[in-house]
Amino acid sequence: MEDHPTLEADYVITGAGTTAMAFADTLLSESTATMIIADRRAKPGGHWLDAYPFVRLHGAAAVYGVNSQPLGQGALDSVGLNQGLNELASGAEICAYFDRLMQQRLLPSGRVRYLSRHEVGADGVATSLVNGRRTQLVARRKWVDAARADSQVPATHGPNYRVAEGVRFVTPTQLTHLGEPASGHVIVGGGKTSIDTALWLLEHGADPDSITWVRPREAWLLNRAGVQPTLNFAHSTLETITAELEAARDAVSVQDLFARLEASRLLLRIDPSVEPTMYRCATVSEAELAQLRRIKRVVRLGRVQALERDRIVFAQGELATAPGQVHVHCSAAGLPRAPVEPVFQGDRIVPQYVRRCSPSFSAAFIAHLEATLQGDDEKNALCRPVRVPEVPLDWLRMHVDSAANQLRWSQRPELQEWLRQSRLDAFAGLFEQAARQAAKQGDTQWAALQQRLRQARPAGLQRMGELLAA
Repeated sequence: MEDHPTLEADYVITGAGTTAMAFADTLLSESTATMIIADRRAKPGGHWLDAYPFVRLHGAAAVYGVNSQPLGQGALDSVGLNQGLNELASGAEICAYFDRLMQQRLLPSGRVRYLSRHEVGADGVATSLVNGRRTQLVARRKWVDAARADSQVPATHGPNYRVAEGVRFVTPTQLTHLGEPASGHVIVGGGKTSIDTALWLLEHGADPDSITWVRPREAWLLNRAGVQPTLNFAHSTLETITAELEAARDAVSVQDLFARLEASRLLLRIDPSVEPTMYRCATVSEAELAQLRRIKRVVRLGRVQALERDRIVFAQGELATAPGQVHVHCSAAGLPRAPVEPVFQGDRIVPQYVRRCSPSFSAAFIAHLEATLQGDDEKNALCRPVRVPEVPLDWLRMHVDSAANQLRWSQRPELQEWLRQSRLDAFAGLFEQAARQAAKQGDTQWAALQQRLRQARPAGLQRMGELLAA
């Protein structure tokens, strides 16, 4: 075996994106452990560094990032399509936030070493992508595989179809740099990136009739108004949680459940006439949804097989195009959907969701368990993975799995205290604060809403399990 210089720490964390940073931040606060963070990018931030310039969080900045540092100003957006709701941090803000966390908190602690622009092999050797120098990394306690959750974006993951020479084909990033106007735009993809791209084009004056949206699958979307994790929205947030459980309790089938959720504006879809076959935790405001519905030219001929100069070839047909059209690649996979596996595996930790659609919270919670508990069996029992969603049925699976974890946490007073104090937890501290405020103000509506929740939860969760089993 070739000899290399060796670096040792209690934990070696591969990756420096949201999962890695949230984990490292909590471990720094709650233990005396030393860490090495190794990542192939030049700065911390993960896929946010590669994303398009107009990318923003789809959910509130108030519960994203790390536990020790707030993200954003804690304000409501006063203009734009998110007006009246909690601010959505931009990609640039998130990258600056993580860089500041590294430079002003993690590194100054003296317990964290950061290897940027390094690729870590299965043998534990980190190779510099700048000078090729190889360093053997040694974890005295555990390896943390935080790179497993790295999202795929168009800038780093090209199309899985052929693009002929001469076709105007760009990523969303390149779209913002074009120096000549287009006769029209073709958006290829149906996920979060395509939604952001469609909204950006409309915001910048594109005629909706000049946009062709290749959307092979329709998606269920979360209504952002129902997931606002701050005190002034406590009633509406608790109403959303309660209404979801009531819809499940009363549903006679999975199809009926989604009809009830849509009727209550808890779930949305762009085209009400098309049955969604996708769910990826994407979130929109009602104002954004109205804008997206202005685009009428939607193509549903299956996945793209090839882009030719004069036509687009699909699995189920063809569509004419022209050299003046700009085709925008929005079909990267996004969140990877790796097989579920135990989080704690002896000398290895594999962070995964432990609550639905909550990457920051999940990583911080896993780090808290690592810092405060002994034994993999106990820790794994408290954080059963909640798999990344892909299809509508995963809305149900995520609810059931998240609720099962939440029940286990409720039986541990020390975990309940941690949840109350956690900036990344959207519920425990918020609802306790709201209850105190309601008692002080004589607000009887809050007590009535809590009673509805208590009545709906057992039957709602039971019915969710039955619908899944069926």
